[in-house]
Amino acid sequence: MVLHGWFFFDFSATIVGVGMMCPHIVNISFLLGGILSCGILRPLIETRKGDWYSADLKPHSLQGLHGYLVFIGISMLLGDGLYNFFKVISRTLAGLFYKILCRNANMQIPIVENSSPVRESLSYDDQHRTKVFLKDQIPIWFAIGGYLALAAVSTAILPHIFHQLKWYYIIVIYIFAPSLAFCDAYGCGFTDWSFSSHYGKLAVFTIGAWAGASHGGILAGLEACGVIMIITSAASDLMQDFKTGYLTLSSPCSMFVSRVIGTAMGCVISPCVFWIFYKASPDLGLPTSEYPVPSATFYYNMAKLGVEGLSALPKGCLKLCFGFFAASILINLTRDALGKKRSWFIPIPMAMAVPFFVGSNIAVDMCTVSLILYVWQNKNKANADAFGPAVATGLICGDGMWTLPKCILALVGVKPPICMMFISRATYNKLD
Repeated sequence: MVLHGWFFFDFSATIVGVGMMCPHIVNISFLLGGILSCGILRPLIETRKGDWYSADLKPHSLQGLHGYLVFIGISMLLGDGLYNFFKVISRTLAGLFYKILCRNANMQIPIVENSSPVRESLSYDDQHRTKVFLKDQIPIWFAIGGYLALAAVSTAILPHIFHQLKWYYIIVIYIFAPSLAFCDAYGCGFTDWSFSSHYGKLAVFTIGAWAGASHGGILAGLEACGVIMIITSAASDLMQDFKTGYLTLSSPCSMFVSRVIGTAMGCVISPCVFWIFYKASPDLGLPTSEYPVPSATFYYNMAKLGVEGLSALPKGCLKLCFGFFAASILINLTRDALGKKRSWFIPIPMAMAVPFFVGSNIAVDMCTVSLILYVWQNKNKANADAFGPAVATGLICGDGMWTLPKCILALVGVKPPICMMFISRATYNKLD
């Protein structure tokens, strides 16, 4: 087996900053996922080229090596997300049932403000933040009513815009969307990584296979993918917004209203930005153009695969997915069985799944900075706790602020004087 150059430090300031913000167990989980995907599974599956899948397939074809990694990653995401979704639902229902029983028995239940006790182990600042954040909540009836209203509007309007997307497809999407949105928000809270595009892949396959090739299954799957991605990404973005509101002592309602205003602005600004690119490059999307949009080809092939059915998946892929789905649930059961004090060394499946999609280089970045932060905390814990988040924020903001000038330079055709890339030893030998 030949291990290609998948493990490297790519000098991404954003990833380094995120690694400083994430707990050590999350960064270690990233590294374990990278070792499992790029260090073990990828070389093993590559040795089966020509047997399990055709050797003539393109590198990013879902019917080849890339398909194994993508679907295994999705199965781990779903296993971890759904496990925690049902765990939270079961605990909530058990708490409500217990409260009803106690009320019927005329028992007094010690309840702290808003039924969310503030642990005394928290610092004074965190206690104050929790008190302020819980003081102003979004009503449950408003959230449920708003979701049902959006579902009704989408069911009534979308079939007239996209004729392949039937109204009953949309109803099914909105029935299952809350569980997927929870999984995405949960994963984003752990890893600062949104998996909305990967949950959209599930809609591509399920709706595309349901519609079939004779009824526009490819277009129906792609349109359903867009609906799922919008719902799940909104959930993960709100997770980040509410965390920001908690840290800045802002009202959850004000963060939600700001999000609604920003979304409304995006409905106008995004088409305008697309129109600028469309006018600047008439051959937008073609392989020979300056903006080939490779993701479009990827999603089209994925929708085509969904219409053709699971039989088009590479050999043994479905069995591997079931195995990793079960392993993800088993790891969570082990973490819960050991308890918080003894489960600190058990990895998190949600974080382990990320390198299956994006490669292991982010794991190297995050674990490197996690090691630096660990040494810093041992040397001076108070100093590391005080200035670590500031350093991480500076790295993330600096990298993000450079994105706009970078795009402007790319639009006017300015190319960087120096480029850096990471290649395998075999490719390097050919170039040399």
